[in-house]
Amino acid sequence: MPVMSIEQSGTAPRVHPSTTSGEREALEQWLDFHRATLARKCEGLDDAQLRTPSAPPSDLNLLGLVRHMAEVERGWFRHTLAGEEAPWIYATEEDQDRDIHAREGDTYEEAHATWQAEITHARALAATRGLDDLGVGKRSGGEEFNLRWIYLHMIEEYARHNGHADLLRERIDGATGD
Repeated sequence: MPVMSIEQSGTAPRVHPSTTSGEREALEQWLDFHRATLARKCEGLDDAQLRTPSAPPSDLNLLGLVRHMAEVERGWFRHTLAGEEAPWIYATEEDQDRDIHAREGDTYEEAHATWQAEITHARALAATRGLDDLGVGKRSGGEEFNLRWIYLHMIEEYARHNGHADLLRERIDGATGD
């Protein structure tokens, strides 16, 4: 039986992936680990702090990263894997990067709930498919993607943005750590 350790910090428990699990379990565990890492980076901050941009000229912020990852979850699991016609959550014709462009009135409570709903939906869609199953939807370039590739890409996407989140959090209150 694979052994995993659980790290508790505030409201965001994080499970360290097993070192002996099979391929699918490892992919799912690493994706969940990175999802939990982003949540931990936002923990204990108010909405104003979460909207604090990194450094000019970038307006990247933690609230925007959470909203962005809700869009990414939707894009890869709903659109590409399942072929669903779900509209984008935040992006508009006028502002394709509206997810990142957090404004006064945008709240973490809404963003977190939306992100968690997308994660729940993504898990349900993935649970019915094998790693070699191809997605039903196509990306703009027409490529096909299997679930394994989507999992790997999602891990990469979260890992990259968690690096950004590390720097954002340190800028806001000096907190560091993984």
